[in-house]
Amino acid sequence: MRTLPAVVALVALGLAACAGPELPEGKAEWVGSDRCASCHAEEVEAWRGSHHDLAMQPATEETVAGDFDGATVAVGGVTSRFTTVDGEFRVTTRGADGGEVTLPVSHTFGVYPLEQYLVRAGGGRYQVLNLAWDSRPASEGGQRWFHLRGEDPPQPGDELHWSSRTMTWNYQCASCHSTNLRKGYDQESDTYRTTWTEVDVSCESCHGPASLHLEWADGPGRGGGTLTDALGGLSPGDRARAMGLSGAMAEPDGAWVFDPGEAIARRSEPLPDRAQGQTCAACHSRRSEVSPGYRPGGQLHDAFLVSRLEEGLYYADGQILDEVFVHGSFVQSRMYAAGVRCSDCHEPHSLDLKAPGNAVCGQCHLPTAYDTPDHHRHPPGSDGAQCVECHMPARTYMTVDARRDHSMRIPRPHLTAELGTPNACSDCHLDQSVAWAVETVESWYGRPDTLDRRRMRAPRAIHLGRLGAPGAAAALRAVATDPDESGIVRATALALLAGHPGVATATVLRSGAGDTDPMVRRGALAGSRGLSLDRRLPLALPLLSDPVRAVRIEAARALAGTPLTELDASGRVRLEEGFREYAAALRVSEDHPATLTMLGEFYASTGQFGEALEAYQGALALDSTWLPAYLNLADLYRAVGQDRDGVILLEQALDMAPHDANLLHARGLQLIRLGQTGEAAEYLRGAAERAPENPRYTYVLAVLRNSEGDSEQALAVAASGLDRHPYDTGLLSLMVALHLDRGEPELARAYADRLEAVAPDAAGTMEGPGPPHR
Repeated sequence: MRTLPAVVALVALGLAACAGPELPEGKAEWVGSDRCASCHAEEVEAWRGSHHDLAMQPATEETVAGDFDGATVAVGGVTSRFTTVDGEFRVTTRGADGGEVTLPVSHTFGVYPLEQYLVRAGGGRYQVLNLAWDSRPASEGGQRWFHLRGEDPPQPGDELHWSSRTMTWNYQCASCHSTNLRKGYDQESDTYRTTWTEVDVSCESCHGPASLHLEWADGPGRGGGTLTDALGGLSPGDRARAMGLSGAMAEPDGAWVFDPGEAIARRSEPLPDRAQGQTCAACHSRRSEVSPGYRPGGQLHDAFLVSRLEEGLYYADGQILDEVFVHGSFVQSRMYAAGVRCSDCHEPHSLDLKAPGNAVCGQCHLPTAYDTPDHHRHPPGSDGAQCVECHMPARTYMTVDARRDHSMRIPRPHLTAELGTPNACSDCHLDQSVAWAVETVESWYGRPDTLDRRRMRAPRAIHLGRLGAPGAAAALRAVATDPDESGIVRATALALLAGHPGVATATVLRSGAGDTDPMVRRGALAGSRGLSLDRRLPLALPLLSDPVRAVRIEAARALAGTPLTELDASGRVRLEEGFREYAAALRVSEDHPATLTMLGEFYASTGQFGEALEAYQGALALDSTWLPAYLNLADLYRAVGQDRDGVILLEQALDMAPHDANLLHARGLQLIRLGQTGEAAEYLRGAAERAPENPRYTYVLAVLRNSEGDSEQALAVAASGLDRHPYDTGLLSLMVALHLDRGEPELARAYADRLEAVAPDAAGTMEGPGPPHR
């Protein structure tokens, strides 16, 4: 709640209307960094030459670092050449059709430790080349051309080939490398009219459009004592808006202070808001865009779906795995919970650290307590004595780009031994075993389960949840309800509960749905997809009216397929509005076949078959090789009684990808429906062999074998699947049913006990197996 002096200050400035969450759309205009420099020369000078300033530049002799003087690089059987003709930089390489193509370079992209290049591809489209220049010094292995995908690069037609839709700059990269970017995609013509106000990441990318700020700066009394005092009573966010800016990047009130006898500083005043972190996270996070035109200072979750700690992105303990861009790591940290902001460590204009080496940590961690061998146990000045080496280990992306993990955790070799997660000790001491690291850490600091049991709990719970192992449900519920856990960890635990439905889980999910953190509410909605409709509906329906768009979208996803007959008139209206908003969110990225395929899935789940057909056909129009669209469109034909059309479609897809497991499985099911079980078995077996990581394919093959009267083979297939997936409830249920069908109740009971240990709420009555079906 604002204090009275703060409100008076806003009114006195004549900007009371701008004191809400963001400035009125269209009122503030973009003015460019040159206008900022007239008053903020020091800040602009610090920004010049920063990675933000050099995020993207027109290709000129001054900006291109790579060797375009006839240099060549041979990778994967393809030799590419880099030349300059009449001042134009050109790359000759393998094109989309497999033939040689020469492409003019339009822009540089990034600057260090590598510089990438954009080429024009027609229709306003720019493509990001997979060939990049290593801009590190030659002494560090740099000053060379290399392929971002290593020695076995993707070929034409692959999603990661430079010519693919996934590598289109307008779709994938543009919004975080330029200021006020407008994608300008037209689906009907499949063309772009992409615009920006500045080619790089400039002042207004973080502070918002500045025309109102210029009006304020030119107004009466700027900088006067009364005005300055009034602004001082505002939070950083309100202060920025009072000065005509939407972004809140100013330093917070208060400072970090050491209390007597304490080795860790505290903020002298509570952090008033998280606006700065949200502004940075708009680009420095793994997320998908659900609303165009995000402006700094706006609600992050109104514009983006921020990823949870999902498998393939993060290790079970939250350490970075794939390229996740900092935010998801940082919000897990104790530093974030204590109120640390990005600008406490990074100078926001130059992006340099605020102090060299360990001194940046020494701002809040007393050096006499932490920057000593008694704490780090390494020789002073050595790599092991650097705080970041233990608490922010680096992982390398794009071959040469080392990124530090910002979760700032204590190294836990114990979790490496238990869960397979990495640890900083073993990352450096490559000649030593994990057991050595465990023993060494215990000898220095004691057993982590004794010292820090709660922080060991979440990694174990997430690991169990990903496996679907016994004990997962209870462990996930404990993490999800721990108020001291970070929001992203609690959200991850809630989402994983989708695989563990039941009364206790439903209670925890209902609590999460009422949390103040939108990430947690989204996690509860994701988890609710495992509940029966009678439990899911009262949880998700109210959140269709949530104030945050990302939560409303998650609610619509959770309720997709809900029969309208289950709702009263008011509920039907809310659900239909939610469905429209979700569809609109997907259309933000309708320039990629993956998103149109998702849109088709959504329409199909809601019974809008005409719209689903249009979406799938649109995906194939964008990319005729996009296999998921073939699969889903064939299934849509099945749903509307046109299986024969689906046959033709899958045959076309199999001509392109004859060994794709998903296509083989779908074709096998199709043949079963057509009564051709003998031929179907060959396809289903091929799918199970080529995708052993998918237990469903093994399950269906085993059911088919049993339906053909070969229960021995069915048991063998199912057992082989359980060897790889010991906690899969489908395979366990099938083993119960198969043994019952064979008159072997004791063996059936053994598998039923295993099933009950994994999913107590799923182990119901034991029945014989039915025929395979989709």
